[in-house]
Amino acid sequence: MRILITGGTGALGKALVERLVQDQMVERLCVLSRDEHKIRALADRYPEPNPLRWFVGDVRDQARLRVAFQGVDAVIHAAALKRIDAVVNNSIEVDKTNVQGTINVLQAAMESGVRKVLFISSDKACQPTNAYGASKMLAECHTIGFNNFSMPKHMACAAVRYGNVFASTGSILGIWRQARQEGRPLPLTDPRMTRFHLTLPQAVDFCLSSLMRMTGGEIFVPDLPAFRLIDLAEAMGGETVPMGLRPGGEKLAEIMLSEEEPTRTLWQDDRYLIMPTHQSWSSSRFRGECVKHDPHLTSSNPGRWMTVPDLQQVLKETP
Repeated sequence: MRILITGGTGALGKALVERLVQDQMVERLCVLSRDEHKIRALADRYPEPNPLRWFVGDVRDQARLRVAFQGVDAVIHAAALKRIDAVVNNSIEVDKTNVQGTINVLQAAMESGVRKVLFISSDKACQPTNAYGASKMLAECHTIGFNNFSMPKHMACAAVRYGNVFASTGSILGIWRQARQEGRPLPLTDPRMTRFHLTLPQAVDFCLSSLMRMTGGEIFVPDLPAFRLIDLAEAMGGETVPMGLRPGGEKLAEIMLSEEEPTRTLWQDDRYLIMPTHQSWSSSRFRGECVKHDPHLTSSNPGRWMTVPDLQQVLKETP
């Protein structure tokens, strides 16, 4: 199989590369990133011969994508602008990368004979409160709806939607560990804040297994535990200092199913599958059992909260 990863030098992209470069079934593994320095640094980690191919390019450039996608079987689209505080007054740039960039990926993939496109979404896309979340919601819509055009050309499109990856680039864990090293209190936006818990290896597993089982039109959602940030601070043994919510529409709690979506959600083995509202490209039914009750996939649900000892164990296992 020949796979290309957009945003391949980000935290998820690098973890996917590390996993796939060792997979004997992967004939070619292409990495596309707009940062040539990160590409060089990542390339230096893998001595030749290897299946890796490197492309400096931006998802805003559809012509470059068509070149990179030649001979590729599957695209994992992970490139995005995601720091809500950094892009609060730059929503046009968010739209260019996250929305138009996704359209470019879909169009270029279809024109290049790609068979599968898996879009990496976010829990911020569910009932969004900021430009980033709105861009991911719209990109989800484009990805799912694009099956109407791509399926006749034998290309399936699907998405995965999950929460913040623990210890990923720019995550609260890195910020708090730095504060602890410098003897400073831990900056906490709001003591009521909760988040879902997902490790980077789990994110990689979820993306790759979803890529393998997707048929086109699904949004895959994992069943995740959650935690309170005040419990994470206690697990780290630090005092917190209130900072207030970050600009741009930060949520106190995350949600992965909207109020409407449970009515068209299936349970499939080990994850939820959100079916499209309209499936004009096929009459085939998605595999899974109907969800009879709202599973309350919200990080504010106390039944999902990890305990302080749980979090202490996670910290021990997280570099």
